[in-house]
Amino acid sequence: MMKIDLNCDLGESFGAYTIGQDEEMMKYVDSVNIACGFHAGDPLVMMKTVEQALSHGLKIGAHPGLPDLQGFGRRSMAINSHEAYSIILYQVGALQAIVKAKGGTLTHVKPHGALYNMAAKDAELSQSIARAVRDIDDSLILFGLSGSELTSAGNEAGLTVAHEVFADRTYQSDGSLTPRSLPNSVLHDADKVEEQVMRMVKRQEVVTANGEVISIQADTICLHGDNKEGVSLARRIKETLS
Repeated sequence: MMKIDLNCDLGESFGAYTIGQDEEMMKYVDSVNIACGFHAGDPLVMMKTVEQALSHGLKIGAHPGLPDLQGFGRRSMAINSHEAYSIILYQVGALQAIVKAKGGTLTHVKPHGALYNMAAKDAELSQSIARAVRDIDDSLILFGLSGSELTSAGNEAGLTVAHEVFADRTYQSDGSLTPRSLPNSVLHDADKVEEQVMRMVKRQEVVTANGEVISIQADTICLHGDNKEGVSLARRIKETLS
């Protein structure tokens, strides 16, 4: 039987502000990537999300981002390799402590937002991220955009790598995600999302925004809980893949 991992970025609320539909999304995914306080989340949100994930029997990963709460980590920043290394250590270490305290085990790391997209194209930045993950725990799986500099850096660092694809995002010809600042960067039509997912899983390819067909590797599929159709899309994809 073919198997595919479904993951979701969660724990992105902050203080009195609630973002996403965490508990509902957990019903349909296999692994969760929990914000670590830089782009979203706070200690209480992190702990609550870890507890919920453990109750659902899900794999738990850290979702470290750039230090940009106001911009939700989606704005690029000029950071050097030392800064990248340190912010990964800081954030992953914080979540790892909470997971351990609650009786769980951290399984993977997936950078968030702009940091993720920057690392997809920047070899030096990716190497710093991969080195930090390895130095924390070399058994951690590094999630990265399929075929990117980040997955290459993970392989070079001796880490297990998961090539990630996106159910509800559109792609550019170079395999990168269409920037959210551009039109049609996010798919909302359930039929189109399902069609894209099945093509990525069964044929290991995706149709780009300009109609070109490119090859990808799909080890794990990202679903977004902050997409207003997120829960219904997750339910449909889970049923279709099953």
